[in-house]
Amino acid sequence: MALVPLFDLDGTLLDSDAPLAGAFVALGVAPEDVTYGHVVADECRRLGLELDDYLDAYDTAAAQPFAGVEDLLATLDRWGIASNKADRSGRAELARLGWRPETALFADAFDGPKALGPLLAAMDLAASEVVFVGDTGHDRRCATDVGARFALAAWNPRARPEAGDLVLERPGDLLGLL
Repeated sequence: MALVPLFDLDGTLLDSDAPLAGAFVALGVAPEDVTYGHVVADECRRLGLELDDYLDAYDTAAAQPFAGVEDLLATLDRWGIASNKADRSGRAELARLGWRPETALFADAFDGPKALGPLLAAMDLAASEVVFVGDTGHDRRCATDVGARFALAAWNPRARPEAGDLVLERPGDLLGLL
């Protein structure tokens, strides 16, 4: 049985650290105070900002795919996205890039931080039928929480492997798993 890949967006498919931080910095936040991998509304609250102000400052044209991501996605018949990104900016980026996952769920689709259960349900998949590719400890927990396989997007230099991770050095490495 072929596995269906599910992806985190920021830091996994998109090299988005600079644009994500840039919107916070434009709103007066010191760069060293910005953290990654959270629901953007939660990070805005933590930093004392309004979500709409952040979304207005975020440049949806700035984040670019990591090298090899577009080639990988072009080979996939089915794939999905689960992201803590706000729906407004996430959908704008998908449209700009011409990416058409079967299902893409953003922060407003989850009751708290992203979780794979809603994406599995929307795609009518069991955890045993997928591999979740991400770059953070939260992504790893998302997979573990539903019993799915996890693969670390080690092409992001910020990603840190843990024991038991399946480590992908390049996006194309995923094809060997599917």
